[in-house]
Amino acid sequence: MGAPATTDARAGRPHVLASVAMSLDGYIDDTGPGTLVLSDAEDLDRVDAVRAGVDAILVGAGTVRADDPRLLVRSGRRRDERVAAGRPASPRRVVLSASGGLDPSAAVFVRHDGLPPTLVHAASPAVTGLRARLGEAAEVVDAGDPPCPATVLADLAGRGVERLMIEGGGAVHTAFLTAGLVDELQVVVAPFFVGDARAPRFVRDGGFPQGSDRRMRLVEARPIGDLVLLRYAVRGT
Repeated sequence: MGAPATTDARAGRPHVLASVAMSLDGYIDDTGPGTLVLSDAEDLDRVDAVRAGVDAILVGAGTVRADDPRLLVRSGRRRDERVAAGRPASPRRVVLSASGGLDPSAAVFVRHDGLPPTLVHAASPAVTGLRARLGEAAEVVDAGDPPCPATVLADLAGRGVERLMIEGGGAVHTAFLTAGLVDELQVVVAPFFVGDARAPRFVRDGGFPQGSDRRMRLVEARPIGDLVLLRYAVRGT
C-alpha cells in the first residue's frame, strides 16, 4: 500500500491518517453490552501493518473507556523491524480527553517494550486532576478548552511525530475532520446494518465544508473477504 508524504510541509504538522471500521449504515458499534466486531482477522492484520508505519496512535477517552485498547503493534516481526530501524517497538500512544474521566488501570497506560508514558491531551480544567490521578502512567498536556486538534498536532510535531494514526471514536474523528486536519481516510465497511439511531456513528454533526469542497479523492478500493477497504485523500488539507 503506497503511503503519502510523511509530513504536511504547508502546516508543519504530522500527516494525519484517520482509520475506522463501520457498518453499511455508518455505525461503529451497536447498543449491546459488548463491542461490535466489524473487522476480520485479515483486516486486523492490515491495521497492525498501518500501525507499524506511524509514529503515534491517537484515540479518544471514550474509546479507552469502551474498548480498553492497548494500542500496540501486535506482530512480533513488525515490532522487531521497528526496533532494527531505531524506532520504538510500537508508536507513541496518545489519548484525547475532554472530561478527564480516565482510569489509570486502563490498558493504554500499561508500559510495554520500553515505550514512554502515554500522552494525554486534556481539556484545561481537567489537567490538574488527571496529573494527580494518572501519575507516572501518563504525561498530561493542556490542549485548551475544549481540546483543540491543532494544538494537539503542534505538540506532537514538537515531539518528532511525522505520521499520526487516529483510531476513534466518532467525536475525535469529527473534531479532526471538521478542523480540516485529516490528510488520509481509511474506511473499512462491514457487510451488515446496525439500524439503531442510539448507536455511535463514525462521524457526528460538525462544521463540514459545503459544496464541492467536501469531496475526497479515492486512492484505493479493495475487498478484504466480505469487507471493503476505501482509502481517500482528503481535499483541502
